[in-house]
Amino acid sequence: MNIDSHHTRSHLAARQAGTNPMFVVLLKFSDNKDRLSELLDGHKDWIKRGFDDGVFLLAGSLQPGLGGGILAHNTSRADLVARVNKDPFVTGNVVTAEILEIEPATADARLEFLTA
Repeated sequence: MNIDSHHTRSHLAARQAGTNPMFVVLLKFSDNKDRLSELLDGHKDWIKRGFDDGVFLLAGSLQPGLGGGILAHNTSRADLVARVNKDPFVTGNVVTAEILEIEPATADARLEFLTA
C-alpha cells in the first residue's frame, strides 16, 4: 500500500526557516507478511541505497516483531514518500508505511546538524 505525498504546512515552514526536518518511517507488517522472504533481498538493497544516498540514519526492527523503522533526513517529504513507495516490502504489500515528520527544535550535540 503506497503512502500519499501530502505536504504539511509544518514541513513547508521548516523548509522556509532553513531547518532540516527529520523523519521517522514506520513499516508495519500487513496480513501479507508471508511474502517477506521472497522480497527480503530487494528490501535490504533498498535500505542500503537509502544509507548510500545519505538519507537514512538508522534502520531497525520494531519490537516485538511488528515490522521496521527508519530515521531519515537530508530529503524532502515528497522525495521520501517516493523512496518509500519503491521499497519492495511496500510494493509487495508486506508492510504498510507511515511517515512522521519532526521539525527539530532542540537536539543533543551529536544531532546538531538537524537544527542547522
